[in-house]
Amino acid sequence: MTRSPVWHPFTQHALEPPIKRVVSTEGAYLIDEDGNRILDATSSWWVITHGHRHPAIVNAIREANEAYDQIIFAEFSHAPAEELAEGLTAVAPPGLKHVFYSDSGSTSVEVALKMALGYFHNIGERRDRIVVMEHGYHGDTIGAMSTGDRGVFNAAYEPLLFGVDRLPFPETDREQETLDMFELFCLSGRVAALVIEPLVLGAGGMKMYGAGLLAGLKEIAERYDCLFIADEVMTGWGRTGTLFACEQAGITPDILCTSKGLTGGALPLAATLCTGEIFDAHLSTDRRKTFFHSSSYAANPIACAAAVANLEVWRGEPVAERVHSLETLHWQSLPRFEADARFTNIRQAGTIAALDLVVPAGGYLADVGPRMRKLFRERGLLIRPLGNVIYLMPPYCVTADELCHAYDAIDEVASIVLERE
Repeated sequence: MTRSPVWHPFTQHALEPPIKRVVSTEGAYLIDEDGNRILDATSSWWVITHGHRHPAIVNAIREANEAYDQIIFAEFSHAPAEELAEGLTAVAPPGLKHVFYSDSGSTSVEVALKMALGYFHNIGERRDRIVVMEHGYHGDTIGAMSTGDRGVFNAAYEPLLFGVDRLPFPETDREQETLDMFELFCLSGRVAALVIEPLVLGAGGMKMYGAGLLAGLKEIAERYDCLFIADEVMTGWGRTGTLFACEQAGITPDILCTSKGLTGGALPLAATLCTGEIFDAHLSTDRRKTFFHSSSYAANPIACAAAVANLEVWRGEPVAERVHSLETLHWQSLPRFEADARFTNIRQAGTIAALDLVVPAGGYLADVGPRMRKLFRERGLLIRPLGNVIYLMPPYCVTADELCHAYDAIDEVASIVLERE
């Protein structure tokens, strides 16, 4: 068999078998070239919200394609971008008034960092430190990697990364340490922004913390005039139980990053929302205060049309009820593992459920990860453990029987893997 020239992401081709092709998608399923139906229990890297090929979003793409391809967004605007911006500012936390488009979650974070540093530069205040949280992950471009946790993901690229100040993850009963450390950083007067994944740190191991901690960090940021950047790329669009995770803390970030579920997962698109103060700091007759950022495909009209359709799905369909139903199914299913010595740290945030398999060597490179992934695929499931961390984040159309199958597979696969440890 001829080896494909394709280089797949996060894939060690020396260890992986030939990669199967998906020939179609439908609802919560991927259908591969052998006709296997695979339950997409990770929403294809957390992007698919309502299910694959939602009719309203597919139709919107088809219609937009009749009128548009790509339009230079520095010179022109178009109806899908304008309508989407109005819709986003209407549903986002109050006070976010401006929308800057880019292509991915990582680029939305890059935009946020440049907005924050540009804001302080333009108002003549020296603020050049970025604060982040331990175990965070914000993407794979240089700025986003710099704000993420240092380790196997970025060790080879260390010479390119800039320094940041790191908060300890707020472990249960140790939340005050995180708040105190943030205040200590802010006392320097040099902190431009805090960049944080609200409520759930995704790629860092589905680590979860409470809304009270999030509110406490925002209060400190306000007190020291530090900008608060919420990376809602993964947590947005219902994943934590509300449209945006920040809602649960009752806060409005100064800057909010969104992507993944923005188009329901159908097409790549990102948006960085900000307050009027940040926009106004770049609004000047002095061209040197321009926000110098773009990408060639910024605000692609077809992707924007898909996102507008996604907003309409949220408005016109009982999506909140589906989210609540999935949340309840997790809540009912997880107790089976609570007294099980094979697992620890059973946790849930909205539609996300996670648990850690107890093994001698954990972490992202734990050998049990690829082994479990293979066993799950044999059972018709796309579940990609983060090392020994097993998580489920299915689309909102998943049924109770389908989710039950996933939980039964977790039970079975854990036993098989541990027998070989």
